[in-house]
Amino acid sequence: MTSNALRPSRQPIIRDGTFSLEVTHRDGQARLGLLTTPHGCVDTPVFMPVGTAGSIKGVTPDQVLETGTQMILANTYHLQLRPSAEVVAQLGGLHRFMGWPGPILTDSGGYQIFSLSGICKLTDNAVEFRSHVDGALLRLGPAEAMRIQNQLGADIIMALDHCPPLPCDRETLESAVARTIRWARRCKEEHARLDQALFGIVQGGLDLELRARCSEELIGIGFDGYAIGGLSVGESYEEMAAAVPTIVGLLPADQPRYLMGVGMPRDILTAVQAGVDMFDCVLPTRNGRNSFAFTAEGALRMRNEKHRLADGPLELGCDCLACRQFSRGYIRHLFNVGEMLGPTLTSIHNLRFYQRFLGRIRDLIREGRLGTIIAEYPIATQAVPVAGWEESS
Repeated sequence: MTSNALRPSRQPIIRDGTFSLEVTHRDGQARLGLLTTPHGCVDTPVFMPVGTAGSIKGVTPDQVLETGTQMILANTYHLQLRPSAEVVAQLGGLHRFMGWPGPILTDSGGYQIFSLSGICKLTDNAVEFRSHVDGALLRLGPAEAMRIQNQLGADIIMALDHCPPLPCDRETLESAVARTIRWARRCKEEHARLDQALFGIVQGGLDLELRARCSEELIGIGFDGYAIGGLSVGESYEEMAAAVPTIVGLLPADQPRYLMGVGMPRDILTAVQAGVDMFDCVLPTRNGRNSFAFTAEGALRMRNEKHRLADGPLELGCDCLACRQFSRGYIRHLFNVGEMLGPTLTSIHNLRFYQRFLGRIRDLIREGRLGTIIAEYPIATQAVPVAGWEESS
């Protein structure tokens, strides 16, 4: 298996300086950088909260900004269903529509092939969804994925890919890789905006030979960055941790590396140590809505009786709105009486926790001491609770 880690990328789409990654420090394979986009610069490694349908659930854009969030994610499939890319474009594009001033990344809809498998039909040319809202047919192929994302106007858009579940037989994985490569080539041909960076997505499950084949083909096509898809879809942490360093080693060293949908603190730390730059996950907000709060020591279950008379904050030393102003006892009360402020405050805290965690990771990479973070964040060794599944953020 040949590594492309030291090989420069080919055929960049963006040539006017509006999109670039500058790596400034390294600690082993971990790297600190600055990602430049048309809507501002982002410190990497970066965690992107998920606003599936154009909103970080229960939290205003100003509150998201206050958590230290620099970049967010939205989803092609969901925004096309409601209100449609045409409506978003007529209302000024996704940044104005959401009221978000910073960079945005849109996922192509390929993940929904996995998460909405019961309501979609896959062909060589496209995936057809029966809307989970009203049953209407939505066809999503490479041309549609690019047209929709070009209309939405995010800073970074994703090529359409086929994300199969794990475990998975090799025939299905081979088919998904072939389809992903074919669709990636079409996406590059259809991409129409020079102010949007286009990322390719490497598929192949836990089969490193297929991962190598997919990455080599995508690098040959030439993208502005490369994502690792098809993880956090049924494999164990140990399987993910074993595969990521090899997959990262296949990707160009001079471009962003993005691990999609992976968000437990231990997963993020493992991937950062392998050289990943970008992350997204619904976990902080989904867990927040379901009364789970993240702390450096571990996760808190805020409905528990032990918090009834707790007068301290969710986490000592946290500077978020919830911790500055409210007690654990009060937040527990909000959940127990069904007040929507409880999920909002816990989501704000969790978003701030993630940004503090990533900020500390960046500090320690700069200092060459990333290995010491476990002493400060024991949660980065733990399997934290995952709240009940939802498709959205």
